[in-house]
Amino acid sequence: MYEDELAFAQTLADVAATIAMDLFADEGLEIRHKADRTLVTAADTAIEQMVRTSVQQTFPGDRVMGEEEGGTFDGAGRVWIVDPIDGTANYARAIPVWATLIALQVDGSLVVGVASAPALGERYAAARGHGASMNGKRIRVSDISRLADAQFLYSQLDTLLGGPQGSATLELLAGSNRERGFGDFWGHLLVARGASEICIEPALAIWDYAALVPIVEEAGGRITDFSGGPPRHKGSVLTTNGTLHRDVLRRLAG
Repeated sequence: MYEDELAFAQTLADVAATIAMDLFADEGLEIRHKADRTLVTAADTAIEQMVRTSVQQTFPGDRVMGEEEGGTFDGAGRVWIVDPIDGTANYARAIPVWATLIALQVDGSLVVGVASAPALGERYAAARGHGASMNGKRIRVSDISRLADAQFLYSQLDTLLGGPQGSATLELLAGSNRERGFGDFWGHLLVARGASEICIEPALAIWDYAALVPIVEEAGGRITDFSGGPPRHKGSVLTTNGTLHRDVLRRLAG
């Protein structure tokens, strides 16, 4: 099920990679600040418009929600959710850790996810019931069961330390085997492929995490908010290998 939609998302990611790589590290790249002071580039706008046009042509009954042009993900039906460049600040500074994120939500459930990171040479993909892959090879979370052996990833450290999870964040930093500030899509997908065990971010929009949910879960991991419920638009996100999830939730609950 959803094989055709996954293949379609992969095709979108191929086109998006061409658009993004043609502009990556280009000294003439157009960069603007949006009203919320986050960055947007010519690649962001071109990729989202391409996705919208392609969906309209291939699945005319489906909706699209994107970071740049908006839309809605509420209610029944099929919605393609796209972040044309996740990690725009990296992209604008010619740092290769960025990706195009494409997801399909059906009646409120995230069923297809593709995360294409062409500057890293990595493509993650999943559809419900078909497992998760990186560059076509099946991926799986690690079986590490102790925090002392785990690699802990995070972003927005100032927000984490200044908020209600400050003490828990310090515990995770001190108690893990290794910690790194790898956020955005990459931290969560490093967990999915077994290269890390925990990734936390205090606030993500749905276009930031929608594609990650099927990939992480099909790889055997768990992805929730800090209370253990499903991720919510502009809410917290915790990704683990599953084995450590309950322990991390307990710490985050204080």
